Amino acid sequence: MSPPDAPLSRAEAALRVVRLRRAQRVFERLFRDLPFGKRLRTGSFLAFKGALGASVAFAIGHALHTEQAYWAAISALAVTQPRYLESRGASRDRCLGTALGGAAGFAGLWLGHSGDVLSFALALAAVTLVCWAANVAQAARIAGITTAIVLLVPAEGPLWEIPLFRFGEVILGTICALLVGWMVTRLEERVEHDEQEPGA
Repeated sequence: MSPPDAPLSRAEAALRVVRLRRAQRVFERLFRDLPFGKRLRTGSFLAFKGALGASVAFAIGHALHTEQAYWAAISALAVTQPRYLESRGASRDRCLGTALGGAAGFAGLWLGHSGDVLSFALALAAVTLVCWAANVAQAARIAGITTAIVLLVPAEGPLWEIPLFRFGEVILGTICALLVGWMVTRLEERVEHDEQEPGA
């Protein structure tokens, strides 16, 4: 077995991927096998976190007169997960992917123009390769989506405004989702603790 800091061989890397996928399937099966009441409660807390986080993000974005405040709400929904640690990981990937996608989209606008298929294809390929090379593959999908939005959705104003506003809206939505998620997670933990107390 290799030391922890040694680079993985191809066989070891492939084995890790297989084990990770297997563990993910087991985790999903365990969640599906939860009793109905537990699933319903987990879903209720998730619905509450998503609705509150997205509503707060949209309200703040609207009050700040951002170009498209709905992106803040979409970002809040995208990073809201059943567990707070999962939300933190999703938030990191979303912010990183948005930053890289915004940079790729800006480069594509600088080289071509909005709606230019060649600029879009080059920027999309480049940002995907950068994400994988930098070992942040989870951010690649978000980076690609952001690149597409910046390059394909018509917008007016200076080129730098589009990626900058998008990044600001994503950050706003992410912060709202994390704050709401943290507070609701504390509430959820208290409810679970109170349920276990009588039998203790």
